[in-house]
Amino acid sequence: MKLDKQTVEKLAHLARLEFSEEEKEAMMQDMDKILAFVEKINELKLDGVEPLVYLTEEENILRKDEVITEVSKAEALKNAPSKDTDYFKVSKVLSREE
Repeated sequence: MKLDKQTVEKLAHLARLEFSEEEKEAMMQDMDKILAFVEKINELKLDGVEPLVYLTEEENILRKDEVITEVSKAEALKNAPSKDTDYFKVSKVLSREE
């Protein structure tokens, strides 16, 4: 499969990319190489080959979640520039448009 300039321009538009004419030519050459490499897979006999889901049979060992209090609420609020009794006060970020 060969790529043409229109296909590269369409892909660039979909990806919201802009290329100069020289860059388009370079992209066409690079994409042609990638497609040629992928087409090599068609030469292989893949009958009966199961899809590879995981590279290894290893399982990740996860630790149990433990709740620990490292900083008390009072310590956290101590240096806050603006605070309420239990909360940080921050400037309004969103505005309501009607």
